[in-house]
Amino acid sequence: MTTEDAIENIIGRFGLYQTWVLFLIAIGRVPADFQLTNVVYILPKVNYVCLDEGASNMTNYCPCKNPEYDTGTIVESIVTTWHLICGSSYLASLAQSVLQIGILTGSLLYGYLSDRYGRKTTILMALTTDVVFVVASALVPDFWMFLVLRFLIGTSVGGTLICSYTLMVELSGKSFRPYLPGLTQIAYATVSIVHPIIAYYVREWRYLQLVTSLPCVFVLSYKWLMLESPRWLITVGKKKEAINVLTKIAKWNKRPTENIASIIYAAEEHKTKKEEPKYGSYLDLFSTPKMKMYSLIIACVWFCCGNTFYGINQYIGRLQGNFYLNIFLFGVFHIPPLFFNVLVSLYIKRKIGVIGSFTISAIALVIFIYIPSDLESISLAFAILGHIGSNMAFGQMYLFTSEVFPTVVRNSALGFASMFSRFGGFAAPFVVNIGIEWISVAIFSGVTLIAAFFCFFLPDTKDKVLLNTIEQAEKSTDDK
Repeated sequence: MTTEDAIENIIGRFGLYQTWVLFLIAIGRVPADFQLTNVVYILPKVNYVCLDEGASNMTNYCPCKNPEYDTGTIVESIVTTWHLICGSSYLASLAQSVLQIGILTGSLLYGYLSDRYGRKTTILMALTTDVVFVVASALVPDFWMFLVLRFLIGTSVGGTLICSYTLMVELSGKSFRPYLPGLTQIAYATVSIVHPIIAYYVREWRYLQLVTSLPCVFVLSYKWLMLESPRWLITVGKKKEAINVLTKIAKWNKRPTENIASIIYAAEEHKTKKEEPKYGSYLDLFSTPKMKMYSLIIACVWFCCGNTFYGINQYIGRLQGNFYLNIFLFGVFHIPPLFFNVLVSLYIKRKIGVIGSFTISAIALVIFIYIPSDLESISLAFAILGHIGSNMAFGQMYLFTSEVFPTVVRNSALGFASMFSRFGGFAAPFVVNIGIEWISVAIFSGVTLIAAFFCFFLPDTKDKVLLNTIEQAEKSTDDK
């Protein structure tokens, strides 16, 4: 019996305790997900009339010292607060990109800290600092202070996404893991629907930041509501603590608690005497030929995921039609991918599901290019379909990546992968702002096809036991 089989035998594949943790994580992720979706509200493209002498009240005239902003859609944004127009317009793009840089940094930092110090500790740190930094960003009087806090918010968001997903994977039984890509995205889908409704009534960016963060200060109580990952405790040699945690979870799930210690020690005896280091690092991702190949492929695929997903998200505000309604509809159509991903993960091999999702996105975006702009409904439909495909692929890649890499470096691998998705997200605004619409959309379509191609070279992991060490991963036979 493997360690994974032993843990599942003790606590079940997914019981009351796992449901409780999923609920806590979903609620705790809300502030982070608001920050991922707020760019269209706090950093929109703003039109203005220049009141300078000689400007003749021209629209979007540069240079302009006395602009009168259009407040019909958004009353106050970061652009209007600090006059990020004309020669300062690049600062608005910088504010968009610095969040992705922060998420990148947080993915690396928290990925390492989580593998070193545990899932629970780093999740608590990420959730708490996220709320603190968001509230602080709403109160600062200076743009550069806001920019620093925007970066710090990003680090917390990155840590929240990586650590929370890893914890759920390690608590779930093998047969239940296909449900995780959909279940862990419930919070994001809900926020995507609720955010435009809140923003419609709260049209000043400072108040919007406060409204979407302050209600979540209760995450401080998670210290007493959540247990450490037993799989991580076993991997780092803390077997007594792991047995104690497994006993508590078994009681939650109404399962037998008599022979937990003997089951764990029996599973551990099957390990070989020569084991990998108990603490993984980013260098371990390149320590063997197979790890090196997987890491490079995952980096490329996640870059493409981030570029397309965040690029389409930023493109929403440029579509013809009602600003808030378009964003709301995009939010509503975050729901179907949750169910599609569950079905795909249950009945289709990992690679086929991911490759198919990328292909759907690419085809929809190509069709979008050829639709006349005056056909608003049809254009919106294919833009949404392209987003559904990229959304599905992104969600599936979390599960796929976590199954490809062994426990000792799993969080580091997710952190490394997420880093490259942030590179893609960082590049997205530059693609959106190329100035020629069809070229921007064609690039997003192209990178999804590149991602689909590289996925062919990864092993399929559906219904496979999670590996614990790099040695096990290196010796495993790839199922192409």
